[in-house]
Order: sequence, then structure tokens, then C-alpha cells
Amino acid sequence: MPPPSDSNQPTGSGRREFLRTATALTGLAVLPGAVRAAEGSTAAPPQTPASADAPPFVYLALDPAEAAFVEHMVEVMCPADEMSPGGVECGLAIFIDRQLAGAFGRGERLYLQGPWRPGRPEDGYQLPLNPGHYFKLGLAAANQACQKLQGHAFATLSAEEADSFLQTLAAGNVSSAKVQLDAWFNEMVYPLFTQACFSDPVYGGNRDKVFWKMIGYPGLPAVNGLNMIKYRGKPFPGAATARSMEDFS
Repeated sequence: MPPPSDSNQPTGSGRREFLRTATALTGLAVLPGAVRAAEGSTAAPPQTPASADAPPFVYLALDPAEAAFVEHMVEVMCPADEMSPGGVECGLAIFIDRQLAGAFGRGERLYLQGPWRPGRPEDGYQLPLNPGHYFKLGLAAANQACQKLQGHAFATLSAEEADSFLQTLAAGNVSSAKVQLDAWFNEMVYPLFTQACFSDPVYGGNRDKVFWKMIGYPGLPAVNGLNMIKYRGKPFPGAATARSMEDFS
């Protein structure tokens, strides 16, 4: 699936262009999105992924229905082809789950005491929910909207139907009384997806360094200043054997 800002581009070519041109990943951050009604969320029981191709894994934050939504979403946004395996096999759902279950999802670096007034984009995250609860609230709202529009839960849609729904949602054409869904997707879900692709595999995504290899990134053998000058516009030899934190542990 192409980035939300390029919703008119064909799905396959959009994904390839995105993956080819991505060269760096910023730290995990979420911009403000509008929540119209804050609802509580309880801890979800551990669940193993539905994909038979994925290794055994216990979800720490996502319940079975949420895991099914996320797994289908990452498969649609990162379909298996000659460039990479599908999103589940690449570990993208695992990365998202671990982020939601960890310090990011709990909002440990956010001020969550209120008052919560409408903020400007440059103010950062301005919601009464921690990111984990916000993700779950938006996911439930998106699934309800999908049921209403498509007559089926998101996880049961075909790849084409699911991609069309996500594109429509990202463009702001799917409404919910609880969550501003385009802000939820563009400012929470899509950043988590890109981070899952290009983070160090130790965090669960980018399994086997597949996306690093795709863009020629060497991993921890960092490209220092001299090498950046020497190899600018040329293939970097160290990228042939990308190495992550796992390789040095």
C-alpha cells in the first residue's frame, strides 16, 4: 500500500517506490489525532498469530480480533512478492504488538495528566489516552466502520477490498463517532508500519533484515562521515552483509 499522501498511485508500484526510496527512520513518535470519545481498554489475553508461515509468537497487547485485523493490514500493506515475504512473515505485526505492549504503548514518555485542550500539530501528542489505548480504540472504530461499509469484518476482506478500505480511510472518507480515523491511520498506524519495516530486527520487525537488504543499508556497521563521502551515490560494500544488534549480542 502506498503512503497515504499518494492514494491515487497503483498499490504495487506505490509500495515499491516507497521501499526503494526510504533511506532512514526517525525515532518512534506519534502526532496528535482527534479522539471524540475516550473509552477504557482492558488487557488482552496472549494470542498466537493466525499465519501458518509465521513462527510461534504470543501477542502481548493485541487480542485475537485485533491481531487478525493487524495481520491482515500488514499483509495488504506489504504483500508477498519478489521483493519480500508478506508483512506477517516479515514480523511487522510482531513489531507493532511489542511497541503497544511496551513503554511506547504505555505512554511512559508522555505527559498524561491533563488538562487536554486541542493542540497544534507542533505540540505533539495531545490526547487523554496513552498510545496503546488510542491504537485499540481506533482499530475497533475502523473495524466497526468496515462492517458498516463492507458488511464484513476487515480481516475477512479480500486483499483488494482491504486495500481500498484503507485508502478510503486514510483519505478521510471513513467516519466514526469515536475517532478521527484518518488522523489515527496517518499519524499512528502508518508510522508504526514504516518503523516495523526499517527498525533493527531485535524489535521484532524487519525479520532477516529484509528491508535493510532491499535498500542497501548496512545496519550497525554505521556509515560514518568518511564513508558517506566516499560512497555517496555508490553501493556500500558493508550493505552486502547487514548486521543488527542481534548479531552483536
